[in-house]
Amino acid sequence: MPNESVAVVQKLWNYCNVLRDDGVSYGDYVEQLTYLLFLKMADEQTRSPFNRPSGIPQGLGWQSLLKKDGDALEVHYRHVLETLGKEKGMLGVIFRKSQNRIQDPAKLRRLIELINDETWVGLDIDVKGEIYEGLLQKNAEDIKSGAGQYFTPRPLIKAIVAVMRPQPKMTIYDPACGTGGFLLAAHDYISRNYQLDRDQKTFLKLHTLRGKDIVDNVVRLCVMNLYLHGIGGDETPIEVGDSLVADLGDRFDMVLTNPPFGKKSSITIVNGGGKANRESLIYERQDFWATTSNKQLNFVQHVKTLSKINGKVAIVVPDNVLFEGGAGETVRRKLLHECDVHTLLRLPTGLFYAQGVKANVLFFDRKPASEKPWTDKLWIYDLRTNMKFTLKTNPMRYEDLSDFIKCYSPENRFARKEGERFRAFTYDELLHRDKVSLDIFWLKDESLEDSENLPAPDILARDIAENLEAALEQFNRIYEDLGEE
Repeated sequence: MPNESVAVVQKLWNYCNVLRDDGVSYGDYVEQLTYLLFLKMADEQTRSPFNRPSGIPQGLGWQSLLKKDGDALEVHYRHVLETLGKEKGMLGVIFRKSQNRIQDPAKLRRLIELINDETWVGLDIDVKGEIYEGLLQKNAEDIKSGAGQYFTPRPLIKAIVAVMRPQPKMTIYDPACGTGGFLLAAHDYISRNYQLDRDQKTFLKLHTLRGKDIVDNVVRLCVMNLYLHGIGGDETPIEVGDSLVADLGDRFDMVLTNPPFGKKSSITIVNGGGKANRESLIYERQDFWATTSNKQLNFVQHVKTLSKINGKVAIVVPDNVLFEGGAGETVRRKLLHECDVHTLLRLPTGLFYAQGVKANVLFFDRKPASEKPWTDKLWIYDLRTNMKFTLKTNPMRYEDLSDFIKCYSPENRFARKEGERFRAFTYDELLHRDKVSLDIFWLKDESLEDSENLPAPDILARDIAENLEAALEQFNRIYEDLGEE
């Protein structure tokens, strides 16, 4: 990140630490920053050299905040947030359900002054984006806030986009978009790697990117992130909602996503006595191959539906998607037959803010209906065995993925060659594995020779619990089927 960006991030973040002493969390701070940055930038765009008409209703813009102080400022700021939340388009999404979390008017005034000291629109778009990304990353690093579950490591996103190679006039979708990392990386890749004409630039700004996320505050951050990068028009490209509920009907050239970790989708039901119970959600969809409460398997089925014929998919999945029986086996069999499942990247632990997560990136192309299976070979790159990364002391860099990108051979993936960490497995070999498991490894794991390097007891216990849950779900299905018969 350029020094200019680092300095601004640090300046804003230092003030966050002051607010945190007042009980304002990192997440709330970034959220408040979102509102205020938007109002400041909208104000700047009404001035020279831009001279654009303001999309902010009169009396609710940045200048109205500068004119007030004390309790009057706090009351007016609350009014601004509430009123703008009722507007249409991107403005309404950014301020939807917004609330002032900074109760001390003096501290609110100080934050407004800090933002007012910078000229945001005058900064290079990349610098603005990096400032915002820097704040998001600091927010994600605060593990207690839980924000990290929405933050995919940027080097991994960049590597995935590099091998997927999005092109001008493509439509790109993320059904679990979080703060917009995949969408922005795809936008950046297209902008940097192609000489775009006016029509292509307009399409990239208004029509290329779309996304959805179930969490209001995350969608707000994503829309603001897109806005800072100059993406979007009168209509917001990002929706709030549960992606898995239904087939939205649209089809896309490319789907890039990292659905939230955790196997089950659930809702909380409060009974008459006030007792809350969490119940697993079962999505009954005709386009799904299997009905299951495992949301990871549901996302795999969902992204297949979202893809156009010959559309490309890259999805981050936990290990259970690769080996789980029952619905998992059904989904893998169907996926291998109906799509060209060509690449699997086994990721090391220590990448994500959810500790101990074992994840992979599955790459496949959707294909037209055929009696013959579309998958010929699944190429697996093992970046996990004997690889050690941590979030702070040894984070994964883009360079750590350079060998994977080279082996993937994005310019012609039919010219691949096997290596120490890169092996190919034929369709027949995969079908003959127990439960059609794709959980394949061949390198000698040096950590297994030393019991001190075993995972922490809580991680082992969680893995055991998840496997037992999966087995119990299968037994319940068998029990229900027998009951119906």
